[in-house]
Amino acid sequence: MTTVLIADDQPLQRFGFRMLLESQDDLTVLGEAANGAEAVRMTAELHPDVVLMDIRMPGLDGIEATRRIVVTGDRTRVLILTTFDLDEYAYAGLRAGASGFLVKDAQPEELLSGIRSVATGDAVVAPSLTRRLLDAYARHLPTGHGTVDVPSDDARLSTLTEREREILTVIGKGWTNTEIATRLHLAESTVKTHVGRILAKTGSRDRVQAVILAYDTKLVEPS
Repeated sequence: MTTVLIADDQPLQRFGFRMLLESQDDLTVLGEAANGAEAVRMTAELHPDVVLMDIRMPGLDGIEATRRIVVTGDRTRVLILTTFDLDEYAYAGLRAGASGFLVKDAQPEELLSGIRSVATGDAVVAPSLTRRLLDAYARHLPTGHGTVDVPSDDARLSTLTEREREILTVIGKGWTNTEIATRLHLAESTVKTHVGRILAKTGSRDRVQAVILAYDTKLVEPS
């Protein structure tokens, strides 16, 4: 059973999410938070597997709430919900430690799949879509939320082998494990092993955070 906390300042939005999630045998809603401060407090009390986190909420916003939840080291993962074409802070939410993002008008099946993926540590969306979002926001981030000018010899990369650095680069370019295996002539199981080692060595929580690392260290540049 995957447990979920819903954080959104719109009561009807929370109601809709709850109705959808509780229609599933493997998902259960532990509670609802109307703002970021409530989300942080309830996460500490309830330890949900996943927090559905709206970004724009009164008081403590979803970005800062995500940062505070992640910094505790709890097992809870955060799934950012954004209006994509309007919300310039989605990238900042990922940098705060969110495990992924979905647009609010996603199909119900996409939301359910995203929650299940986040709960198991996988990327929420297709890596290619992740890259398109990062490309867009890497160029148009508000002051204080931009990418950091970090050289490619950053210490986080120092323990990677040449092959692992190569794979991190193509992860940042949006390649799936299957594409990496095919194009680099590797077994998919070998690719999964490399990805796991990359995450462990760089301290990345999941594949989405590895994409951000590839951007931060300039292994990948916005197209």
